[in-house]
Amino acid sequence: MPTQVRGVYADIYAWENLYTAYLRAAHGKRSQDAVARFERRLEDNLVALQDELAQGTYQPGAYTNFTIHESKRRVISAAPFRDRVVHHALCQVIEPAFEASFIFHTYANRVGKGTHRALDACQAWTRQYRYVLPCDICQFFPAIDHHTLKQQLQRRIQDGDIRRLMALILRSGEGILRQEYEMVYYAGDDLWAALRPRGLPIGNLTSQFWANCYLNEFDHFVTRELGCHAYLRYMDDFLLFADDRATLWAWRGAIVERLARLRLTLHETQAVVRPVTEGIPFLGFTIFPTHRRLKRRRGIAYQRKLRLLLAAYARREIGREAIQRSVLGWINHVRYGDTWGLRLAVLNRLRLSGQV
Repeated sequence: MPTQVRGVYADIYAWENLYTAYLRAAHGKRSQDAVARFERRLEDNLVALQDELAQGTYQPGAYTNFTIHESKRRVISAAPFRDRVVHHALCQVIEPAFEASFIFHTYANRVGKGTHRALDACQAWTRQYRYVLPCDICQFFPAIDHHTLKQQLQRRIQDGDIRRLMALILRSGEGILRQEYEMVYYAGDDLWAALRPRGLPIGNLTSQFWANCYLNEFDHFVTRELGCHAYLRYMDDFLLFADDRATLWAWRGAIVERLARLRLTLHETQAVVRPVTEGIPFLGFTIFPTHRRLKRRRGIAYQRKLRLLLAAYARREIGREAIQRSVLGWINHVRYGDTWGLRLAVLNRLRLSGQV
């Protein structure tokens, strides 16, 4: 029997849980206006949220949507801060049961995992296996089917009030990514399939967590039923390694069929078996057995961003600290690849502009 959520609905709005949820939602964001406003009347706001949750009158607010173009175009949806507190409060109660069922080698939005450990695991397997099958899912967040997701979540959650809160949060994001989804019909569909509720707002804590839950059974299918012992996933990007091409091609066919059960589609033109020595595009890098390269467009994109930051500083729209935070964050990421020359070029540009 799947690991069951032990907490009950009252645990979500318990004061300690709500306060911890506030701290986590506010971490690194206290300079934002919405967070500062909430914090100015912190106790009153948490009490009001507690009362709404306890009485069943809580209603999510409207999302703020904006578009980013880092590596590829994405529509990001930001929930009001008070809703983000609720998302944390919910996840703190239900996440442990799901986390216990996740495979070791899924790396997105998990404590102790992350991008850099995924890169390390990928490179380690390039040194053990000859071939790789790189895969990613078309329109992943816009395509997530609400009915299928609720079935998966409810297998572990028996509390009806927790189920109702999850359904409320799920409905609040329904349709936000409608324009990002190109309809795909699966076996047995009729014309009404186009009206199925689908899509998770990119940017929600709950969306990131539920996306991992959505693919959890798929992860176990690959590792247990297919028997792939060298498999890793970072959100909707995943890699399978083996020592012969035929095995990987056979697994590819099985993966296409399995994803269809989840109403998901593989980017089939990109899912091509290749030798690991050709390099594996993964998480902004190209991974080889002996080294890693930052994708060229990622370096160009950051230098463009840095020029915009320097121009904003020259107009006195931002402070020096904002530039330093951005550069240090970028360097901390790209240092996991062979990027010494690129890092020097960026730092030299800052010296010329007087920012370091």
